[in-house]
Amino acid sequence: MSEPRTGPNTQRRYEIAEDVLRTNIAQGVLPRGLVLLEGPLADILQTSRAPVQRALLQLERDGLVHRFDGRGYLVGPDDHTSEPIRTDIKTLGLIIPSHVDEALQSRSSWERIYDEIERDVAGCVVFGQYRIVENELANHFSVSRTVVRDVLTRLRERGLVRKNQSSHWVAGPLTAQIVKDHFGLRRTLEPQALATAFPFLDKRMLADLFAQLSALEQRQSPGSDGVMEDIQAKFIETCVLATPNERLADLVRNNLLPVTAIERLLRQLGLPEDPALVTELRLIVELLLRGAANAASAMLECHLDGLMHRTIARMKIVAIIPGPKATAVYLTPAKE
Repeated sequence: MSEPRTGPNTQRRYEIAEDVLRTNIAQGVLPRGLVLLEGPLADILQTSRAPVQRALLQLERDGLVHRFDGRGYLVGPDDHTSEPIRTDIKTLGLIIPSHVDEALQSRSSWERIYDEIERDVAGCVVFGQYRIVENELANHFSVSRTVVRDVLTRLRERGLVRKNQSSHWVAGPLTAQIVKDHFGLRRTLEPQALATAFPFLDKRMLADLFAQLSALEQRQSPGSDGVMEDIQAKFIETCVLATPNERLADLVRNNLLPVTAIERLLRQLGLPEDPALVTELRLIVELLLRGAANAASAMLECHLDGLMHRTIARMKIVAIIPGPKATAVYLTPAKE
């Protein structure tokens, strides 16, 4: 179980989200079998999805929620008896103490709009270069220019936008070389992180991940509606980000953001999922369960090499698709 928390003003956002969910599960507001999705929870808690994802992973470790053959988590331990209950969580009246609500509202206004902006930007960069107009962005979300600059600064840190020679914010174009660069970093960082994480891996979570990957592998279709994105995120969280080297973990997280955005875009454009991905991840987890850490790291390197080539091949398909007819109002096509 988690240690008792300090006051909400000193807590990190994922800790606040975890405590709110833990309290509502304990008091029965979130009933056993209820499907918990990151998006609706993030809306209620006025935060981005990343803190909610981390909170749910901790609750999963504590046996308060569990994964199932679908998107999201089910409330309660995994005893194979819970039937999914799909209810609009906003109608359940989550208990959020006033001091916690104030803390959530006062934390970094940029977080509340970051996910949507990241999605808008990622959805167009494969088609060319776009300029981001600060005034339009601020007006669109009814926020200050300061908040807008916070968002854009964080997008730049993650490699999704940059400033051009005229000091204009621009996004794209996404090229094969950029993809190669990100995967080159993945190949350097992630196998090393996996090797250092090995002594600290949770064997129960590994076994659960192996079972999920095996079940996906048996499907004729490897997954939809975010299932593939979720299983990849769980693999990274369980097997790679368990490294005790926090700096290395941060580097992995930041480099993954544009890669994840690329994959999400390809799915949104209707390209089929990559069936080899599930098999490769399943083999890595199986090697970890057998104690073969070196072989698992080597397999991860091979997986990333193959995934890079397959991603570039899928991007070539996108290249013949006409660009989006409409983009967010703050995104303007720009010359290369």
